[in-house]
Order: sequence, then C-alpha cells, then structure tokens
Amino acid sequence: MDLEKQIIVLGLKTRLSLLGTINFKQIILSSVLFLLAVSVAQASDSLPYYNSAEFTPHWLETNSTKLEDFHRIPSFSFMDQDGKEVSEKTFENKIYVAGFFFSTCPGICPSIRTKLNKVQQKFIDDTDVKILQHSIRPNTDTVDTLKKYANENGIVTGKWHLATGDRETIYSLAKSAYFASEDLGNIQKTDDFLHTESLLLIDQNRHIRGIYNGLNSASVSYLIADIETLKAEMHNH
Repeated sequence: MDLEKQIIVLGLKTRLSLLGTINFKQIILSSVLFLLAVSVAQASDSLPYYNSAEFTPHWLETNSTKLEDFHRIPSFSFMDQDGKEVSEKTFENKIYVAGFFFSTCPGICPSIRTKLNKVQQKFIDDTDVKILQHSIRPNTDTVDTLKKYANENGIVTGKWHLATGDRETIYSLAKSAYFASEDLGNIQKTDDFLHTESLLLIDQNRHIRGIYNGLNSASVSYLIADIETLKAEMHNH
C-alpha cells in the first residue's frame, strides 16, 4: 500500500472511531495527523469497499474481477410509506443511504432524521441519490403509520423510502447484509429499543462503500462528500 493510501486508511479509521455501535478499538491520533488524514481522504477520488462487520476497507478498482464475488446487498422486497413495493430494483443504478429506525423512537431517531434531512435537501433534485430506512418495528409501523410519519417530517416521496414488511426478513437483512449489531431490536428500556445509529452508503452495484455515525454532524458531512465521490465514479465508468 502506498503512502497516500495509508494516510487515507488512517482517515477512514478516524471516521469509523466516531461510530458508537461498532466494536472497534479506540483509535488515538494526534490532531495534526487527524487533519492530514481527513484532508487527503476527502481529496481522494475513490472509496473503499466493505464486506464484513469489522468494516475493514478494501481498495479495489471499479473494474476489478474481485468485485464479481464481493459482498453486496442481496435482493429484497418491502412496502414503503406510499404502499408501493420497494426492492433492489428501486435502487437499480442508484446510490443510496441505508439505515434503521422506528416511527415512535424517542431516542436517537429524531436526531438521525434531522441529519438525513440534510442529505435529502442536498440531493433533492438528483435522481441518482436516494435514502432507505427500514423499520425495526414493522408490526406497528404500518404503511399508514409511515405515511403519517413521512408527512409530519418532510420526507419526500420517491426520494426517501421508509420500509416495512416481515420482521424476520428485515432483521436478517440488517445483520447479514448491512452488518448491524446482533443486539438490534433488543429491549433497552421502556418504550425504547436498542438499534443502530449507523448509516451506510451503498453504490449503484449494491456494494457497501461507507459507514457513518448518523448522530454526528461531521460524520454526515463526510457522507455527503462521499456521495459526490461516488457520483463522479459512477459517471466516469
């Protein structure tokens, strides 16, 4: 690995150290190295690929034969807030941000929603970019409930999909495809459930290209910048 890639990796590790739901060892960097890593990472014209819960970055060319068998989000089918099927075909040749929530969440969800609203507004007229949030309480998050939630929170139809469906299917997808915590959905306290603040960036080929802390403004700024990087990559190949 050349020096530039080493510095970029350090920058990525610094971003990942902001994540509260992933079991990484504490990463300590000097302020000078932190600033250098971030600036180089943002200047990079490529993003790594991820294929495990450890989120170890894999630097591959977009035409690499290794991508043929590389981890990708599998086929899925749910219903969104408009009562329409949302599946992998909805995101064909699209970049999307994936996450998990439930409509009555009193804890982290409102803060994550505020951050995702910034992503929505940034790419509101960009048909290449979408948002997908899966409900971890689909039995109560019905289509009508999600529609009301969307209307109350400025969630734009066709841009930001709120998915509901079979609970076991959603949980299986969360853990095996998006590498969510095994604690996803466990009761944490009255009227609240343990779930993830992580947001994942998925490219047009359904590969995971980034993970971000949805509670952290700086991390979401990286997400927006990385979406731009993916857009450039997509249109240049």
